[in-house]
Amino acid sequence: MGRGRSVVGVVGLGSVGEPLLGMVRAAGHHAVGVDTRLDVLARVDRRLKAAEAADGATGTYTLTNEIAALGYADVVVEAVPEVLAVKSAVLRGLDSVCWNRTVLVTTTARLPLTRLAIASGRSAATLGLRLLRPPAPGRGVEPVRTAMSTDDAVAALDALVARLGLVPVTIGGRPAAEAAALLHAFLNRAVTLAEEPHASQEDIDTAMRIGCGLPTGPLRLADELGLDTVHTALTRLFAETGDRRFRPASLLSSLVDAGLLGRKSGQGLYTYDDLGRPCPPSAAAPVVTAPSGEGGGPGAGVVRRVGIVGSGTGARTIADAVVAAGLTAVVAHGREWGAGGQRGRATGAYRPLADCDVVIEALEPALTSDVSDVFATLGVVCRPGALLATASPDVSVAACARASGRPGDVLGLRFDGPVRAAPLVELVRTRATSARAVRTARAFCERLGRTVIASWHRPRTLVHRLLFPYLAHAVELLDHPDADARSTDAAVESGFGHPMGPYTTLDTIGLDASLAALRGLHEAYPETDGPPPRLLEQLVAGGALGRTSDHGFRRTPTGGAPRLPAIGAGADAGAGAVADGDTDEDGGGHVAEGDGAG
Repeated sequence: MGRGRSVVGVVGLGSVGEPLLGMVRAAGHHAVGVDTRLDVLARVDRRLKAAEAADGATGTYTLTNEIAALGYADVVVEAVPEVLAVKSAVLRGLDSVCWNRTVLVTTTARLPLTRLAIASGRSAATLGLRLLRPPAPGRGVEPVRTAMSTDDAVAALDALVARLGLVPVTIGGRPAAEAAALLHAFLNRAVTLAEEPHASQEDIDTAMRIGCGLPTGPLRLADELGLDTVHTALTRLFAETGDRRFRPASLLSSLVDAGLLGRKSGQGLYTYDDLGRPCPPSAAAPVVTAPSGEGGGPGAGVVRRVGIVGSGTGARTIADAVVAAGLTAVVAHGREWGAGGQRGRATGAYRPLADCDVVIEALEPALTSDVSDVFATLGVVCRPGALLATASPDVSVAACARASGRPGDVLGLRFDGPVRAAPLVELVRTRATSARAVRTARAFCERLGRTVIASWHRPRTLVHRLLFPYLAHAVELLDHPDADARSTDAAVESGFGHPMGPYTTLDTIGLDASLAALRGLHEAYPETDGPPPRLLEQLVAGGALGRTSDHGFRRTPTGGAPRLPAIGAGADAGAGAVADGDTDEDGGGHVAEGDGAG
């Protein structure tokens, strides 16, 4: 296809066709959009006009419900629903109205391209464009040809892909199907989680973006794909497999029944403006009721001095962040617990925490069985109004609150994500946690440079509840005779834009750590989360641990697993280190001050 103002048509202006039409116009082609639904044509027209006013795009466009308008198009892309009979009929209709040199392109991700090419009536000039998510500049797409495709047709599609700013990738039919199944089950679980409600849809999405590095949160992605499209795919997968992971969430079904289909309809899990951009949460009623994420401001306590109970890596990481933020960190080692210590001795050891504004329990897992005793002591030792928090993901915040005798002051602060050191804190509140405690905790975490998400108290973090079932599902796929970890990883990375596929993610986290997380989920949620996959159990038993050994699902040299940037990568490596200060008279801890301690 030449670089002049050629004509490119798009049939079907849904979740794929609408953005594709906008890209065609933005690239300087004359874009012709065809859809039989007049309300869809009106919506697309509003958005194209809004985009023109916003970015000054120079391309022209025509919108119509008549396929005959495509007669002189150079390339026509059909983006109608993924149904063989529907796509075949559209392609046959295009063949009947388009001139002989028009190249036809189908956006099917799973239907047989050769069959569609033959059904079109112009098998030599019908190609495929495999997309696992709606197109946008810089995203990966797979141009697909058949044995019948002509070189001219292939060149025309390649030129269009380049002009639109899309990135050609190689995915393959089977890996694409596996990646799509994994992601649809993942999206379905996210909708179920929003329905509980465990957290707001914004916080669920933020947890996965910041905690796992995903380009788009699962609920936003579901809206982008189209809730009806997701529902149809899940219904098909459930009918084919009987796997309850694919049974559409009731919230998803109710939204589809109400015609709230996501971005393409203007409302779904989120609400969208005339440019198709998500509206701020305050501008739309939430789909579900979630815990309030009150920010700092009036009523938030002033935090200058922070106590940390613990001596392991987690405790020191928190102390480093506290000092780097210019606050004073007081570290009480907490070694008395789990070693037969009596409360009287611990009370003395924790006395330096008495005037702290925030105290965070960050004990090593082996010591957390005694955490209720820790909070009972902190409830006595710490000043009235001091915020008491547990950073241990497996500890019951409600139990800590009860033990403290001051439940309004107690909440959870769950730092980071399992995949990488991430600037994320999940603020976990109980029904008894005061609004002032929430505001104080949020302001404190934001001062540490962390993104804060809020959730009601549940076992395990939001990231754990979404990530690890997805990873377990990927392990189960390896029971299929033609499954290949490398190909599926590549499909997830190039098709959905994830930084790592599921098997590389497992190796990066560590297979032993992943196994422990899945066991914890099964214990906490036996009705919805089954036992860990047997294959994962066998690998760990055999010493294949991923990044900490020479192999896992993807064999790599020891220490050769992918490295992701840590918090503050590029900053002074020495910043924020907790220096050993004067030990208090009871031998309970150390004090370190940041530059701005006050």
